[in-house]
Amino acid sequence: MVQSLPALVTNRGNTVPFVDTENFEERMKYTRAVSRINSRVNLAVEWREDGRDLHAEGFSVDVSAQGCLAIVPQGFAVGQKLRVVNLLNNKMSDAVLIWRGHEGRQGWELGLQLVSPPEGFWGIEL
Repeated sequence: MVQSLPALVTNRGNTVPFVDTENFEERMKYTRAVSRINSRVNLAVEWREDGRDLHAEGFSVDVSAQGCLAIVPQGFAVGQKLRVVNLLNNKMSDAVLIWRGHEGRQGWELGLQLVSPPEGFWGIEL
């Protein structure tokens, strides 16, 4: 698929890309609703499989009030329900895997959305 370059508009001697407002508004629907903070927090991810409770430990790359980007040495299917445990304060929250990135040396990149996390889940002010 060939992607076309944006149209250019010249105004007062400056040339800038023309923003298609319809496409811009559509893209803005998918921008992040909350800010994120780079913060490495040791965490555990728990899940149930074949009647067994399983557990893997990893760490966050960044955190927000709604979730985190984490590195965990276990791959999951997008949509899988999990439990995230902050290993610094032992607070727990149910979560849903909303994005899975690449597998690196330390594990999988996981986008985790927290479901009704307790206040102060990350132990920092967001």
